[in-house]
Amino acid sequence: MTDLPVFREFRVESAREGLVHLVFDMPDRSMNVFSNAAIHELGRFAAWLRDSDVAGVVIRSGKSAFCAGADLNELGVAYDMIMQSPRGERGRVAYDHFFPLSQALRALETSGKPVAAAINGLALGGGCEFALAAHYRVLTDSPRTALGLPESLVGLLPGAGGTQRLPRLVGVAAALPVLLEGKRLSPVEAMLAGVADIVVPVGEEVAAAERWLLSKPRPTQPWDEPDWHKGDEPAALRTVEQARQAVLAASGDRYPAPLAILDCIAGGFPRPMDEAIAWEMDVFSRLIQRPEPRNMIQTLFLGKLEFEKRAKAASLPTELDTIETAILGALRFEIETGKAAGLPLDVIDAAVQELGIGAAAARLHTALPVPGAAAGSLVAGGESAGLWFEGVLTDPVQALAARLLARSAAAVSPYADRLAAADQRVIDYALVASLGFPAYLGGPFALRRYLGGSIPG
Repeated sequence: MTDLPVFREFRVESAREGLVHLVFDMPDRSMNVFSNAAIHELGRFAAWLRDSDVAGVVIRSGKSAFCAGADLNELGVAYDMIMQSPRGERGRVAYDHFFPLSQALRALETSGKPVAAAINGLALGGGCEFALAAHYRVLTDSPRTALGLPESLVGLLPGAGGTQRLPRLVGVAAALPVLLEGKRLSPVEAMLAGVADIVVPVGEEVAAAERWLLSKPRPTQPWDEPDWHKGDEPAALRTVEQARQAVLAASGDRYPAPLAILDCIAGGFPRPMDEAIAWEMDVFSRLIQRPEPRNMIQTLFLGKLEFEKRAKAASLPTELDTIETAILGALRFEIETGKAAGLPLDVIDAAVQELGIGAAAARLHTALPVPGAAAGSLVAGGESAGLWFEGVLTDPVQALAARLLARSAAAVSPYADRLAAADQRVIDYALVASLGFPAYLGGPFALRRYLGGSIPG
């Protein structure tokens, strides 16, 4: 047997009758996440496992939860690295950077050794994908335990096999709420769906996993069996297309992640797993180059965390209320300008809904109109991502919606130079949460940066 590699993010412990435990226990972290270091360690473990003489592996966590998913701070660094590469090389750079987790999980499930996951606490995102790559999944009967793939909620897709393994386990229709809406599965829901094999009381999960491993199970995933049948493939693909039409009807192509997830399923479900995960990574590598995922991570994850921390400490930016009032006033001014120019009320209402700020409609109607910079066509200050508002808009609803966006960005301009980036991120989150500002744009400050810091007139 080859020597066991040295690990820092994981540790390997010997157990009874030739079993080993792979314990995910990142030092100096309260929660396990898939950092680059953890990903490459997992790949080295899977390579070692194939040539080892162990009887089986229990995957478990050394924390109070299993794994929360990706390291989103590292993800932001990776985004910058990708976007700083020549345009024609970005897809390859993204693929090469992110595919190692998929490769590690695939190597784990094809190692020829049985692998059981003992899950207590949350297993989200990459943590859920880690569990899905095990041959057997034990969940604790605890309200803190859940499986989920929430990547779409921050503009991404599960890029380590989640869009491929989950539909194969539970069927496409049952997988879609988890993949598209971020639905979490409780232990009982996971077992009924076929994701979990058994639910046990807290403290008994490791023993249950070991019992299964010592029963000498076949160490093969269902989709790797020669006689595996994935069910009614045409019906599954029709389900995907129906979901695509529902997404387009609800939000158009404003949020590209749900559509990319559906592309992953449609293109990957008919293929063998090795080809399917490569296809998934192709789609992921295109999606990660878009501004929407970065905006949503910065605002809905990092901005939200910082907002909640500072709200608890009563240390939110002092400019928050003033900026919110300025934006409402600027939007009201543009709406009143439109009315004076003869815009029908149904066009105005539709534009407000188009932006997703309908929840703030009552506050808009009572806001004091505040004149600002005249709103013209919105154009990226740097490289364009081809967002819907760029260029000449002939549809009156979209044209007004774009002018409302311009007013919002103009309203925060006086504060941009004197507020730190962290303050801007907190305020962006607050405005997304309170006004319904489009999350895919990240907030008015993020939009202003996209426009190069200047608002056209």
